[in-house]
Amino acid sequence: MDRTANGISRRGLLRAAVGAGAAAGATGGAAAQEGTTHTVDMTDELVFAPDSITIAPGDTIVWENVGTIGHSITAYEDDIPDEAEYFASGGFDAEEPARGAYSAGDPDSGDVPGGESYQHTFEVEGTYDYFCVPHESVGMIAAVDVVPGGATPTPSGPAAPTVPDAAKTLLVTVTGAFVAVLALAYFFLKYGGDYEMMDEER
Repeated sequence: MDRTANGISRRGLLRAAVGAGAAAGATGGAAAQEGTTHTVDMTDELVFAPDSITIAPGDTIVWENVGTIGHSITAYEDDIPDEAEYFASGGFDAEEPARGAYSAGDPDSGDVPGGESYQHTFEVEGTYDYFCVPHESVGMIAAVDVVPGGATPTPSGPAAPTVPDAAKTLLVTVTGAFVAVLALAYFFLKYGGDYEMMDEER
């Protein structure tokens, strides 16, 4: 059996190297599977911005209160996938307790005051509808769509220029005038302006 100077067999050294490589690969795989973090703002205009977002399974949403008015993030229990974990600021595991406990200024009741945030990681595909308890009646409602691959990326290149209607009209007019000039030029080239000969032939 071949041994190194320290008395370790080459086979044992190879096994250790392969094991270390496998462990590193597993660590790298776990890191690669970590999801993306997205941000949704809660504003003093009483909206979630954006009010609709598409993410991939394993992604996390962080709701940031960018205003001064307190808000909650509370899932509609009947409007999330059956297998999904219920989510609500304050750590509630059902909609009714979250609704009943809310008290402005009390983070334990689900209130997220200005400058604070709440986050949740979405593992199950489907649509999740949620709302803000104190501002539901004024339409502070939003949705998360969890689909494989997440949102379709937008092109990174420059946007195609748009042509104003006035420019289109001008182009049509100029094109028509150009065609008329060509027709006249063709007429004059063909007949050479010799109208007397044309009259004599008649």
